[in-house]
Amino acid sequence: MTMKMISEEQAVETVEPHQALSAKELRRVFWRSFQMEFSWNYERQMNLAFVYALIPVLKKLYPRKEDLAGALKRHLVFFNTTPHIVTLILGITAAMEEKNSHQRDMDAASVDSVKASLMGPLAGLGDSFFWGTLRLIATGIGTSLALKGSLLGPLLFLLVFNVPHIALRYLFTRWGYVLGTGVLQRVQQSGMMESLTFGAAIIGLMVVGGMTASMIDITIPLAFGSGDAKTQVQSIINEVMPCLLPLLSFGLVYWLLGKKVKPLAILGGMAVVGIAGSWLGIL
Repeated sequence: MTMKMISEEQAVETVEPHQALSAKELRRVFWRSFQMEFSWNYERQMNLAFVYALIPVLKKLYPRKEDLAGALKRHLVFFNTTPHIVTLILGITAAMEEKNSHQRDMDAASVDSVKASLMGPLAGLGDSFFWGTLRLIATGIGTSLALKGSLLGPLLFLLVFNVPHIALRYLFTRWGYVLGTGVLQRVQQSGMMESLTFGAAIIGLMVVGGMTASMIDITIPLAFGSGDAKTQVQSIINEVMPCLLPLLSFGLVYWLLGKKVKPLAILGGMAVVGIAGSWLGIL
């Protein structure tokens, strides 16, 4: 009889707990995630906003005030990642907190350990895609139309960047909760995360190169000779390499930024050189 009771208790403990979180709590996490940078601080960066986004989940999982206070305090540690994909970590954290609220022998510190291990790799992937690729593509499309006087320029910039961003932010909330930590750990161990980051960086550099050639216009109007023998300096440069002057100017600005020269000083120098070059007739 005793053996039977022990086996029944063990069976109860090994049964997976029912899901306590509903789509309502996950939607609230999604909407609260947009404030991820509103309370950014130099000490712990996004920690306050991360806790704020998780409050609907934690209140549902921990009805006792002491347990809720412990969970809130647990997530006030340092946190920082690309804000556009933070919902993936929020969804994973929600799944782990749900498991922690039902499973007695789970170490609550593992929730923060998983958070800390994911925020770095995901930040590298998110920065490469959103800041280094998608933003540049959106800027290129919007700027090209804006330079032609079209009002679609700023509108398309916002749409091209924010439609994929908001869609992925919403989907990642659910995916992170459903998939948990297993899939991301396998992706990271297989090396796919580094491949995705490297590929996104290549695409970003291609976009930067295309924008350099199409958006920067520098020409030299000087000419040698007279009559039919007159030769334009710009045509000689174009024969050497088309868009060579825009490329050199971009490289100079990049080098100055690497030397920690302030952007305002670079902009001021560009304005002075442009005005002086135009007045002297050499640019």
